Amino acid sequence: MTTQGVSATPAHQVYDVVIVGGAIMGSSAAWFLTEAGFQGRILVVEKDPSYAQCSTAHTNSCMRQQFSNALNVQISQFAADFVKNLRARIGDDRVPELTIQNYGYLYLADNEGFAETLRANQKVQLAAGAETRLLSAEDIRAEYPFMQVDDILLGSINTKDEGYWDGGTVFDWWRRSARARGVEYISNEVVAMTRKGARVESVTLASGEVVACGTVVNASGPRAARTAKMAGVELPVEPRKRYTWIFTAETPLPRDLPLTIDPSGVHMRQDGPTTYMVGSRGEPDPAVEPDDFVMDHSLWEEHVWPIVATRIPQFEAIRLVTEWAGHYAYNTLDQNAVLGPHPEVENFIFLNGFSGHGLQQSAAMGRGVAELITHGAYQTLDLTPFSYARIAAGQPMIEQAVI
Repeated sequence: MTTQGVSATPAHQVYDVVIVGGAIMGSSAAWFLTEAGFQGRILVVEKDPSYAQCSTAHTNSCMRQQFSNALNVQISQFAADFVKNLRARIGDDRVPELTIQNYGYLYLADNEGFAETLRANQKVQLAAGAETRLLSAEDIRAEYPFMQVDDILLGSINTKDEGYWDGGTVFDWWRRSARARGVEYISNEVVAMTRKGARVESVTLASGEVVACGTVVNASGPRAARTAKMAGVELPVEPRKRYTWIFTAETPLPRDLPLTIDPSGVHMRQDGPTTYMVGSRGEPDPAVEPDDFVMDHSLWEEHVWPIVATRIPQFEAIRLVTEWAGHYAYNTLDQNAVLGPHPEVENFIFLNGFSGHGLQQSAAMGRGVAELITHGAYQTLDLTPFSYARIAAGQPMIEQAVI
């Protein structure tokens, strides 16, 4: 049986690596395993081969260097380099040449505490090679005269490798290239795992097959905690809705709109030549079921649009084009990734909890997982700070720049 051109039945009963989830994280790990020269059998199990309901399909596909943690900056820098050299990286002349639309992120601080955070963050970013500039309210008015900033004390913007990029194309080519290199994808679902002591010995599929495995990679996005529970471990990652609206303005802005983070948390950016995108969390922001994509229509009218129109008065007269709800795989401890093996289940590898940073971190994180599996240790960026050890200890990895 096949679904979307992908078989539902594994070709073998034993695999060296089973990756649970085939969207951008799972496909990144699979492709980087082949790039690292891993010689074993790799199986990617994806419950929805159309990818219509995955977080990858609902992303706003942005990239930034403006983090407070230097390692997060380096992770995005690798992503930027990878995207801009995608054809050479994949090694296929059919791969399109990609760029990053560098309109940047514009953080707005309306209080001295956050302004001081932006100043401290800039020092970290400059030291890592970013080109972040601090802007006074007068600077912002000069560069973006359509923006109302009477309440703003300071802004922060970087237009080097920061803005929109085509995450869908990168994902597509990771998947295509991984399959061409021998990675097996199936349309199925992991519903149980058999664990013996410190190892997961096998996974059970929804269709009934039991597949023995050397290593399991949890790349199941908002379902990550459910997958972890199958291995008998806890993971503080839950699905939280993130809402997106696309609109046109009766009077378009005279220049591209950077991804502007209002102090309320609502963010807006240029989407196309004549369209704009707005994103927001819910108010309140509870955990939801991973298959819950229902829009909260009152959120736009009662909360989001008033904020947008106050910040940019030209957006008082707009027309909505489309809207959707997606999910963050939200790490409730510190909104940073969880990466690497569980300390008590040595062959269960986390690739989870990206909390909205997933697409821009997928290249470095997939490479890191591949290095762990192939070499037993990180070979490039040391991603140890993302390990499960901090989860077990209840010690957050601090990142001030979370949207």
